[in-house]
Amino acid sequence: MIRALRSYRQLFVILTLAAPLVAQTQQGALHLTLQEAIQRGLKANLGVLVAETRVAESTGTAERRQSLLLPHVRIDAAIAEQTRSLAAMGITLPGAPAVAGPLSTYETRAYADQSIVDMQALHGLRSARLATAATKSDYQDARDQVVRGIAGLYLAAQSAAAQEAAAQSSVEKAQALYKLAADQRDAGVANGIDVLRAQVQLANERQALVQARNSVKSALLVLARSLGMPPGTPIELANKLEFRQTQTVDVESALTAALNARADYQSMAKQREALGEQLRASRARFLPKFFASGNYGAIGQTVPSMRGTGLIQGTLSFTVFDRDREGEAKEIEARIQRIDRQINDVRLGIEQELRQALLNIDSAAEEVAVSAAGLDLAEKELDLAKLRFSEGVTNNIEVVNAQDSYSRAQRNSIVALTQHSDARIELARALGNIEASYADSFGDR
Repeated sequence: MIRALRSYRQLFVILTLAAPLVAQTQQGALHLTLQEAIQRGLKANLGVLVAETRVAESTGTAERRQSLLLPHVRIDAAIAEQTRSLAAMGITLPGAPAVAGPLSTYETRAYADQSIVDMQALHGLRSARLATAATKSDYQDARDQVVRGIAGLYLAAQSAAAQEAAAQSSVEKAQALYKLAADQRDAGVANGIDVLRAQVQLANERQALVQARNSVKSALLVLARSLGMPPGTPIELANKLEFRQTQTVDVESALTAALNARADYQSMAKQREALGEQLRASRARFLPKFFASGNYGAIGQTVPSMRGTGLIQGTLSFTVFDRDREGEAKEIEARIQRIDRQINDVRLGIEQELRQALLNIDSAAEEVAVSAAGLDLAEKELDLAKLRFSEGVTNNIEVVNAQDSYSRAQRNSIVALTQHSDARIELARALGNIEASYADSFGDR
């Protein structure tokens, strides 16, 4: 297998390096690396932008919850002009007017309130902070999904470009074999049907090249759209499709690491903790609350006559009956049960993704080795058929059949290599933290 892989790598390097020699680079094309594509995609993706606003929103919610435990201070300044009905107040004096006033009052006062003990507000703050941590994990998960998506689209474009290079190589071989058939006919060794077969084969290979070029353009259109670029933007891929060996991964240890690294799983875990704090806050509604409040200011009928007055007060408050708390607790407990089941499902899903990615990598690696060996044999078959035809031993039916086998072997090699690269991307996604590890996981060199 190792010898086959080495042979494949040599053939594929020749194939990919030959592509720029047979196709002119588009003037003004964007030389796009995988890293640049991912960075552009992260900036343009709507899901990432929306997730970012949710982080800001949850941060604001946590700040509001925190304000319940911080001092509240306000200052009032009032000027009042009023009259009072003494009779309405029960004051009747001989010779006194029924209405006193007008009276002027000037007052400036600062008021302060501070929560000393409020367990409901404290648990509410902790819940809000955990919810903020969950939205941050959601934001990271959105970014990881974009990284995986962009990497997949970039890989599709790489695969299409490799198919185009292979098709161009087949056209060149078909042109050379057509010339050989024409020369053999002129020399009286071959007949017109041999030339016609070579012409038909050349036409088939040219048609395949046209289709391959269209596939490349289509893949680049999709890639450009996903990066927030005008679909018509000319793009040149900087990274070529290539084989990269995968290190052996132990499933059990990798699963533990993946659960700690996967942002979607961590988000669910933080949401579970936040609901636990909400339940504690609900139970704390019956606990006593202690508040301190006070005010200080000056009051008088005129500004010069204003005198300072103040108040300091402590308040102990506790709820005696609150039917709403029981219903709230039931709601939260139901949410906890639901998210516990969701967490278990996500965990099973991550393990499945991990095991499936490892299976796909092993299978694709074997396909790469088999297809490399097949490509090597197909090339030898084509060379032998060409030699037999050039020496007049046989007609070019063998050559045409060998050409078909060689083209098919090229496609099989590219498909196997694409599947292996895609499996590596899936493994990186399954392991988590793909944004930080994609360069090592599936290559940006």
